[in-house]
Amino acid sequence: MSEQKKSVRLGDIVREFDLEILQAGQDYENVPLRALDINRPGLPLTGFFEHFDTERLLLIGLTENTYLGGLTSQQRRESFERLLSYPVPALILTRGLEPFPECMELAKKYDRTVLRSTLQTSIFMSSLISSLYNHLAPQITRSGVMMEVYGEGVLIQGESGVGKSEVAIELLKRGHRLVADDAVEIKETSRHTLIATAPELIRGYMELRGIGVIDISRLLGMGAIKLFQEIDLVINLEPWDDKAVYDRFGLESHFTEILSVKVPATTIPVKPGRNLASIVEVAAMNNRNRKMGHNAAQELTNRMDKLFQEQLEGGN
Repeated sequence: MSEQKKSVRLGDIVREFDLEILQAGQDYENVPLRALDINRPGLPLTGFFEHFDTERLLLIGLTENTYLGGLTSQQRRESFERLLSYPVPALILTRGLEPFPECMELAKKYDRTVLRSTLQTSIFMSSLISSLYNHLAPQITRSGVMMEVYGEGVLIQGESGVGKSEVAIELLKRGHRLVADDAVEIKETSRHTLIATAPELIRGYMELRGIGVIDISRLLGMGAIKLFQEIDLVINLEPWDDKAVYDRFGLESHFTEILSVKVPATTIPVKPGRNLASIVEVAAMNNRNRKMGHNAAQELTNRMDKLFQEQLEGGN
């Protein structure tokens, strides 16, 4: 398992949102963005810079623009002098607003990038933060197989040779979809959920011992591949141990923690004769039922308790 420090280039954000370049700072395309949030510099424009994060993009909308319009030219120059003297990655105007001459003057003086979007401020701000979180969210890589089974994202883990890929092949033949084999990239999204995908280099490929590497899209079609999937359930495959005690009733809920997010987890013992693909399918459907508020084990326990209570009362 490895954890990565993420960044995204300013040039990628410019292209993603089709931003107009009003002033290009030196090598602006390669400026790294590492902050998950942005600054609307209302207070900094008045001269208050406490807790000012210079790694964030600056966003000027109608509110800030109206405030600036009420200042004299000299006051605007002083505001932008203070603001753009900091090494900010870029300043973005929304709603197609025209930049004040003082803004462009100071942007050139300090070699800052000025960009413009035609979108409304709230819409652009929400989309930009979501995009930054997608690019910069904490990410790890784990060994395993990621599948979509009946709409549920199932991460299958286990020791090398336990049969993860063999289970995945059987699930694929039944119409379920592959997200990643061997290496699974996992990131936490802004909704505190985990999204899994495959490294681009090995996306769509799978390794089967005795056969080698196979191309799933060529064998089973593009419909057998899914680019990304939320992780709803972690299944751990382990060799059957006659001395181990396995959960036969399912009353207790088990979880595993990935990037500080708790995910439902279950352990499936592996031995000859067990149809693991069918068991994984049932586990996925049962997990969905639990999310909808149905717990078969708990319901059966309640029915048994009720029956015993009735029998006790009848005996009295």
